[in-house]
Amino acid sequence: MITLLMLVPIAVPALAAAIYAVVRWRPATVWVSAASSAVVLAAAIALATNVAQRGPHTAVAGLLRADALSAFMLIVIGAIALLATAATPAHLRAEILAGRADQRTASRHSLLVQLFLAAMALAVLAANIGLLWIAVEGTTIATAFLVGQRRTRSAIEAAWKYVVICSTGIALALLGIILLNYASQHTPAPAGLDWTGLASSAGSLDPAVTRIAIVLLILGFGTKAGLAPMHAWLPDAHSQAPAPVSALMSGVLLSVAFYAILRVKVIADAALGIEFARALLVVIALASLALAASLLLAQRDYKRMLAYSSIEHMGLLALGAAAGSRLAIAAVLLHIAGHGLAKSVLFLGAGRVLQTTGTSRIDGVRGLAARQPLVAGCLGFGVLALIGLPPFSLFASELGIARAGFATGLGWATAAALVLVVVIAAALVTHTSRMLLGTPPDGPGTASAPLHMPAVTATALVAGLLASAALGLTAGPLQPLLHLAADILAGTR
Repeated sequence: MITLLMLVPIAVPALAAAIYAVVRWRPATVWVSAASSAVVLAAAIALATNVAQRGPHTAVAGLLRADALSAFMLIVIGAIALLATAATPAHLRAEILAGRADQRTASRHSLLVQLFLAAMALAVLAANIGLLWIAVEGTTIATAFLVGQRRTRSAIEAAWKYVVICSTGIALALLGIILLNYASQHTPAPAGLDWTGLASSAGSLDPAVTRIAIVLLILGFGTKAGLAPMHAWLPDAHSQAPAPVSALMSGVLLSVAFYAILRVKVIADAALGIEFARALLVVIALASLALAASLLLAQRDYKRMLAYSSIEHMGLLALGAAAGSRLAIAAVLLHIAGHGLAKSVLFLGAGRVLQTTGTSRIDGVRGLAARQPLVAGCLGFGVLALIGLPPFSLFASELGIARAGFATGLGWATAAALVLVVVIAAALVTHTSRMLLGTPPDGPGTASAPLHMPAVTATALVAGLLASAALGLTAGPLQPLLHLAADILAGTR
């Protein structure tokens, strides 16, 4: 039964992709994508329950492995995918109505999103680093076509930039994998590329080779996570991708890439001690936060604003991972879930604003609270969730990361990060308030789509905000899973 639960999150999206390839996007298949995401979420919850009670499980000749960490990541993938795919039909209908897409575009979009979902599920269930690398590369292939979906000059340029930079990062990660495998083959008990084998035999890895491998792996997967200095693809790709795709990329793809970094850090700490990976992650974290703060202050595009905010939150994850205690890791995982929920709501809301106003410029949008109160409310509360105000979960996770940072000797880095977070919060609130308040502008293109929000889209946005608030008040059933996952990453299990 548990083997079936592990295969469902990969097989069902692949089947849905095949349906869109054969039957295409039409009234009978509009909701196949959302149904697939719902099945993935249900399977993830069932798998998490099983793993929490019975421990890790392997399947498919040891290629797949489910433990508390991979089960938690699957829940995040399923939840964010459900929000994004539920809002997709209304988004695609508006695009078709405006002449920016047709049924062929909608079919290709739905097919690629399902392949994207299957690749992310495979990445977190992969039992070895080689299979994870293949899955992450698969997400690049699927999302590159989605980023360039509008086929405008800006979209195509963003897609190529995304492919070139992320492929460079993935190439670095591949070189790191080769070196790590070389180090593993020269140990008394070679573990190959298996995660658990590498972690258990890490003490006998050659330190010099392992250092180079770890740097390449963190930089390589950090590129896909949008961390500085290989972040340049992210603002362009997220601003040009369709809103549901931006929600998936920012809400969960970045976190899947960071999941790989968390796995690599377990090996690094066991082989080289905690200081090596900690120092590297602290530098990357502060660089990412400083970059996001400096570019958000004068930002003019609200989709790029949300993209730079993603860099900020990946930086906070890196800081929490650098701290490395059980508290820090639990806070990092909670932050992954909270950021995914808040950012998916914001990108879906931003996509609705773009369709109804015809502009992505902050100064081109005014008086949303008067013209579109539901969208404005979701955007306003989404930004409050994003900057970490209670009761939203990012408040609890950022507080946990800060406490862990001060407790583990990273006081100076944590203090610097908190200053940058305050600057970023001020920038986000200032830009968003300008869009929500004031007198609505007059001019062509301000009503390119109906002003009322489709009921399903509204439900998805409100559900995302409520889930984020609920996680902030209590982790509930996720708490045992968080503790087990934190034990794995902190090296105590």
